[in-house]
Amino acid sequence: MRIAVLAPISWRVPPRHYGPWELFASLLTEGLVARGHDVTLFASGDSLTSARLCSVIATGWSEDATIDPKVAECLHISQVFERATEFDVIHNGFDFLPLTYAGLVTTPVVTTIHGFSSEDIVPVYEKYDGRTAYVAISNADRHPALDYAATIHHGIDTDAFALHPAPGEYLAFFGRIHPDKGVVQAIETARRAGVPLLIAGIVQDEEYFEQEVAPRVDGEHVRFIGAVRAEDRSAFLGGALALLHLIDFDEPFGFSVVEAMACGTPVIAFDRGSMSELIDDGTTGAVVADVTAAVLAVGRVGTFDRPAIRAIAVERFGCNRMVDEYVAVYEQVVAEGRGVSS
Repeated sequence: MRIAVLAPISWRVPPRHYGPWELFASLLTEGLVARGHDVTLFASGDSLTSARLCSVIATGWSEDATIDPKVAECLHISQVFERATEFDVIHNGFDFLPLTYAGLVTTPVVTTIHGFSSEDIVPVYEKYDGRTAYVAISNADRHPALDYAATIHHGIDTDAFALHPAPGEYLAFFGRIHPDKGVVQAIETARRAGVPLLIAGIVQDEEYFEQEVAPRVDGEHVRFIGAVRAEDRSAFLGGALALLHLIDFDEPFGFSVVEAMACGTPVIAFDRGSMSELIDDGTTGAVVADVTAAVLAVGRVGTFDRPAIRAIAVERFGCNRMVDEYVAVYEQVVAEGRGVSS
């Protein structure tokens, strides 16, 4: 099958540190190529892939301040749809803007919806509902106004993560430094539990970091180590007693959650969004209601079976499973002739 994968161009594919949508595009693309599909990846020029690479910018716009994001994105999206006849399927992993091109081509378009930044963007999805095939990344993120071809949880390269030989020295926070991600709640949980906390991630909200996070970082009980490279994730997550994922929004998925579990590290998360889908409460972690419950959960995580946590993560969140499920969606939309009548 000839497949075009349209990735975002904020970061390189795969990302050096942060970039969950770019990570998804990379894992999917490499899995499709490994199965013998003819794949063209549309991404930044510095991307690394075994597929054919097409790009309009040399680097992601988040990594080069001289690039105008909107200009780059318009050129990026248009090049895919102008070549639509070359492909059996266009896989849109870019959000809602490419949908506005879907009615101009006869090639079926599959769109992975990575979440809704606000209700304001839903009308775009509603307009193209039925003309394209939507895939949700969790049941929790399915919008009631839309029809979906499938729910497909993200997969990860579980071979890139391993059980740590001596885990349990600290609690970990891993994600964007932003109020949505609950950094302050993680700090408070660690303080009350009496366990050091290591905070890793990019600072997305500078004001929040300076006013709420930095004053609580003392370099001993709470340390901020910045972004963690992809190759260092296993050591960071695997060395933790637990991952604290005390989010303040309905997160559609969480790569850090399944990556931690792939290391055998239990996850303590607030019961928001997809967390109860990803975490088996009492087995791979704890889904809790508040900081007090999170503190109590920290006291229990030492009893968790870390090899069993990893085994569950490998079975449920392996990349091969994800790729197989997407191929089934491609075959379905091609057989239906989705897009031919548009």
